Amino acid sequence: MKFLITGGTGFIGSTLTRRLLAEGHQVTTTSSHDYPAKEGHPGLTRLAADTTMPGSWQEKVREQDVLINLAGRSVFHLWTADYKKQIRDSRILTTRNLIEALPETGNTILFSASAAGFYGDGGDHDKDEASDCGNGFLAEVCREWEMEAGWARRRGARVVIMRFGVILGAGGGAIATMKRPFAMGLGGPIGSGQQWFPWFHVEDLIQAFFFLLRRPDLHGIYNFTAPGLVRQKDFARALGEVLHRPAIMPTPALMMKLLLGDFGRSLLQGQRAIPRALSNMGYRFVFPELSPALREIFCG
Repeated sequence: MKFLITGGTGFIGSTLTRRLLAEGHQVTTTSSHDYPAKEGHPGLTRLAADTTMPGSWQEKVREQDVLINLAGRSVFHLWTADYKKQIRDSRILTTRNLIEALPETGNTILFSASAAGFYGDGGDHDKDEASDCGNGFLAEVCREWEMEAGWARRRGARVVIMRFGVILGAGGGAIATMKRPFAMGLGGPIGSGQQWFPWFHVEDLIQAFFFLLRRPDLHGIYNFTAPGLVRQKDFARALGEVLHRPAIMPTPALMMKLLLGDFGRSLLQGQRAIPRALSNMGYRFVFPELSPALREIFCG
């Protein structure tokens, strides 16, 4: 099969690319940065393109069996007014251009990213795929992102929305960001640590993707989160244990708000996001609980 991955050089995109190539598929990836001039895999095509703008990259879209839409500026950044616009445009405009490049009728499958941030600050309430959109900047971005992806159904595409929790895996992603302060003994809960922390091991992300890909009857929205729900303070403690480092240095909520503004406030929020749709469809989680997931990442 032929796959195109927008945002294909990120942690998730790179991991998916390796698995797809290993299974003998052809993969085209897009990135806003130029690729290094080096010999690649014979089944891999790399495109340097600004996918927020229409362009020649869209010609490749019509040739694909499956589109995996992961493009988007990182939210781990100070949210100035300009950067908020970049967060939104990188997701909404890319998705819009991707859909506009689809043939009017066809059998394309679209896997489009979203996030558990769709639910806003969920408090202690269970949030499954039928729950309403929450409030706040990230929730609104996710709502628009999903709405844009949904237009692909009018062109005959099967659409799967993946609401990612925090993706955990070796070699990149959230773990790469969090490992250093914990290794220095400076890790700990953020604010009270009572906020729920939706997480998902990258191996489950890969397996859930293939599970849905191979089931042509499945479409719609899926929480890509683990059933073993934890609060942020419990995640911090588990990460400290596997690294053999203390996790007792809390980051005060007031400091997060003063130094990081709206981004800091978002880190004090959480979602008790339940993977009800995956569970109901019979998906068997590789890492349903946090501690074994972290041990696999750090200990192999």
